[in-house]
Amino acid sequence: MDIKKILISQPRPLTDKSPYFDIERRFGVEMTFKPFIRVVDLSPKEFRLQKVSVSNYNAIVLTSKTAADHFFSLTGELRIRLSEDLQYFCLNEHIANYLQKFIVYRKRKIHFSREANMEELAQIMRRHSAELRFLMPVADVHKEDLTVFTKAKVQLTTAVMYRTVSSVITPEEIASFDMLCLFTPAGIQSLFDNNPDYKQGSQLISVFGPSTLRRAEEMGLRVDVVAPTPEIPSMASAVQKYLLDHEDELET
Repeated sequence: MDIKKILISQPRPLTDKSPYFDIERRFGVEMTFKPFIRVVDLSPKEFRLQKVSVSNYNAIVLTSKTAADHFFSLTGELRIRLSEDLQYFCLNEHIANYLQKFIVYRKRKIHFSREANMEELAQIMRRHSAELRFLMPVADVHKEDLTVFTKAKVQLTTAVMYRTVSSVITPEEIASFDMLCLFTPAGIQSLFDNNPDYKQGSQLISVFGPSTLRRAEEMGLRVDVVAPTPEIPSMASAVQKYLLDHEDELET
């Protein structure tokens, strides 16, 4: 077994303190960072086809910074005037603080889950459900479990405001790596969009999350590394464990 080149299908870390660079130094492998997907706004025309009027809602539910970016970008392009009375319900405090990029934070009612989980967020929303109408911006293919809101008896409308599209990567480039690290079902789809005749062979596949694992198996891939687990919380730690477990087999 010879693992020299590993593709991480995400943007390159902003600092040199990433554990991926520790793996490079320790095992003498080369990490390449190349997102398999990118996120783009829906066009105003595409959004209007959903027949969702943002002005009919007085509460916006945001589960990621990406959702916030595209909500404010698209409403700006549509020239929708957002009321100062609009309330925001965020999955965690980081997203809540991120809203300062778009609004005067101190003048708005902003709520967030301190435990950063959907169940707690749904319960917070439930306490306000009598007077608020909730709208959640989502991607065309989203992974949020919306059943938590149904169980909490919260009425929620979703509106697709952005979508994922495959980045371009050639079959030859894909084949040049010994291991591919994929993080989303859309990343799995991008692999086949770029190489419809993809054959895995001895190439190793590492996936993050149950939905990505499920999609990989649906596409007939052999999954060699899975994260997260209770013992392995991240993709970097999963890759490191695999290399450690197979250190004696690696060719130097």
